[in-house]
Amino acid sequence: MIRLVIENIILFLLPTLAYVIFVMLRRSQERDNTVARTLDSAPLPLLFSVGFILMIAVLGYFGSQSFGGKPGQTYLPPEIVDGKLKPGRFE
Repeated sequence: MIRLVIENIILFLLPTLAYVIFVMLRRSQERDNTVARTLDSAPLPLLFSVGFILMIAVLGYFGSQSFGGKPGQTYLPPEIVDGKLKPGRFE
């Protein structure tokens, strides 16, 4: 569960992180080049909105890719039969 939370936080903050890195590299010659100064001039509502849309899109994609069984089916985990791996399945 903690992995899911961390992945979503990273997806949410990814546009902001990319923006800060880009601006810091562009202003690398300036004397007062700090993350705080960069964040002060950043379009944070736009970056957070893009991060939110990215997070929802990824969650929607992975949620639609689940291969669960139908109601009433039981999951049989992978097992080794006669030295061969038999994959997990629903019956």
